[in-house]
Amino acid sequence: MKSKSEVSSPFQQFHKMIATQYQSNIQVIRTDNGGEFINHSLKHYLNSYGNVHQTTCPYTPQQNGVAERKNRHLLEVVRAFLFEANMPTSYWGEAVTAGAYIINRVPSSSLQFQTPFEVLHCIVNAPTMPNLSPKVFGCVAFVHLHKGWRTKLEPRALRCVFVGYALHQKGYRCYHPPSRKLYVTLDVVFHETTMYYSAGSTQWEAGDKVQTSTNPADNLDVIAQGNRLDNLETSNEYPGDENIGDHQDRKEYTSDASYGSDGPEIEIIDSNEDNLEVPTVSHNVPVNQLSSPVDSILESYESPPFEPLKEPPNRVTRGKPKVNYEPVLHSKVKYPMNNYVSYHRLSQEKMAFVHQLSIVSIPNNVQEALDDSRWREAMNEEMRALQKNSTWEVVDLPKGKIPVGCKWVFTIKYKANGTIERCKAKLVAKGYTQTYGIDYMETFSPVAKINTVRILLSLAVNLDWPLHQFDVKNAFLHGTLQEEVYMELPPGCKQQAESNKQVCRLRKSLYGLKQSPRAWFGRFTNFMKTVGYTQSNSDHTLFLKHSEKQITALIVYVDDMIVTGNDPAERKRLQQHLTCEFEMKDLGELKYFLGIEVSRSEKGIFLSQRKYALDLLSETGMTACSPASTPMEENLKLHGDSNQVPTNKERYQRLVGRLMYLSHTRPDLAYALSVVSQFMHSPSEEHMNAVIRILCYLKSSPGKGILFTKGHNLDIHSYTDADWAGSIQDRRSTSGYFMFVGGNLVT
Repeated sequence: MKSKSEVSSPFQQFHKMIATQYQSNIQVIRTDNGGEFINHSLKHYLNSYGNVHQTTCPYTPQQNGVAERKNRHLLEVVRAFLFEANMPTSYWGEAVTAGAYIINRVPSSSLQFQTPFEVLHCIVNAPTMPNLSPKVFGCVAFVHLHKGWRTKLEPRALRCVFVGYALHQKGYRCYHPPSRKLYVTLDVVFHETTMYYSAGSTQWEAGDKVQTSTNPADNLDVIAQGNRLDNLETSNEYPGDENIGDHQDRKEYTSDASYGSDGPEIEIIDSNEDNLEVPTVSHNVPVNQLSSPVDSILESYESPPFEPLKEPPNRVTRGKPKVNYEPVLHSKVKYPMNNYVSYHRLSQEKMAFVHQLSIVSIPNNVQEALDDSRWREAMNEEMRALQKNSTWEVVDLPKGKIPVGCKWVFTIKYKANGTIERCKAKLVAKGYTQTYGIDYMETFSPVAKINTVRILLSLAVNLDWPLHQFDVKNAFLHGTLQEEVYMELPPGCKQQAESNKQVCRLRKSLYGLKQSPRAWFGRFTNFMKTVGYTQSNSDHTLFLKHSEKQITALIVYVDDMIVTGNDPAERKRLQQHLTCEFEMKDLGELKYFLGIEVSRSEKGIFLSQRKYALDLLSETGMTACSPASTPMEENLKLHGDSNQVPTNKERYQRLVGRLMYLSHTRPDLAYALSVVSQFMHSPSEEHMNAVIRILCYLKSSPGKGILFTKGHNLDIHSYTDADWAGSIQDRRSTSGYFMFVGGNLVT
């Protein structure tokens, strides 16, 4: 089978074989709820023979435990075969058949130490099966070449790899990778202590490029070789190969030293091509740079030795398919991302900022951060700030107390001109391990609404207000904890003995704690009220101050603030007050806020999430996909059905969630996301295909966004519409709305 959907035809053949060979009838078949089993063709066939088709409940494979355990048994045998013989994964089909052959002929303790074939013969009248002496899978096998296939001066045996046992012949299956021919013969000598493939010959081949869904022998030349010379038969050549003369074949048989990594359906490299030079990476970071005056400083970390990439061996390619192996460094795609990303309309300053967003990679773990002196210094700086603020004290863990964990989170801060200001490391507590009523009570804390941010931007562009951005260093450290909270030592610090485990008793709030946002926002709100600002009732993160005909507005999202208004003196005073109360950082003109890139020019303010979109395409592996012109197929009606093929629920929810955040600057995705988000509880392959279609559309225009322009007034306009019973599942209508303030879209 090439796909699971073709299971109906093989099952019908198996059903007839059981009735003919074993004089038995299948009464009940039990499967899962896959679409390959739940279809009209198979159902009609089973009904015609009176068979009962039982299905397991969703997500309960244990109801079909016998089949599941046997599948696991086969998989473990196949993995053992391939790993022990160092063979490419393209031989998995041969390994499965060889594994089943061995399992059926090995005594089992669950069968009173009888073989499965012996038990089968006791129950039904089974046909006699050939029994051959077992051999080591993947070992070297020398197949005898009779006089018609060699000259007097050439070797009399051909060095092959043993790949299993013939099903309907009493012979061994031996495959010759250079000529891509399969031999079924008894005239063979095995070297069971020598494997055909060496330990390192398949490292580059057994990757993603070697994929097969069928038995590798299905597309190979088969030579059935018996004891008599006239019993030798040769089939046609492999499709796509040129016909090779006898002389050339015999010459290839003798030069088998370079074929240590060949296999069926494996792409090869031309021996005439120049060897590629792979650049090496230097890891010359001194270990002593880890030193710091801070107590409990980060322990020394030594990066693992770098192993250069191994080049694939050169091999003879005469009579082989066209060379199409290419290293990753020189890979070519049909739809390169450069065709859909353009920077020519950006100013020099903005272009430099956009490039800076992608020029520095953010480490994914502590080990990667310790390899870079910039991130290592950022971690030391964070530790100094925490100790200066008296965030914790190191104590022995009290009996009965469970400490919460912590981790490092890395971000990049930018200057007003778009260049990188510093690498910032945050120590974040794993608040999801806290217990309500023990180490936290109230947790609610408001966050800025994206609609409020868009309204402020619309007012700023219409009234020519400046937009300034501030950042509070270690914002959560300014909140005081009322509960008794213990935290493990930060990763990278020297750990104590298990018998005398030391932890951090938190005195101030820390990023990640459930009560930290509430503690920080409570203190910030009290401060803003003391300097004369009033808190908005519609959005509690918005603070306003009126003085005659002038107004100043501040909106805060955790530790990022945007200040705007038409009172420059008040903005300056506010900055001084904030600097005296908190450790502030002036980031200058607004450029990057909540993952949204902000560009201001004479035409207005442009909002986009270009970097967010490109990162999403890169993480999902869609950078080389074919772009789509629309986010959803025309007249597509999605619905939920229990008979549909399910998909990975977590991956589906994660993709839809990330795309929904992208819709803040991409209203063209709103409808398509509203449709796919209706099936978050039970997504199917059809729903996942719709999400992939949105990603393909995103590939066509990753830099799209919203342009805020200056209008003639600040009027509010709203538009709404709805279809009529558009849902094919429950006949409900879908409504949509847009709201404009000053001619700019805000919701």
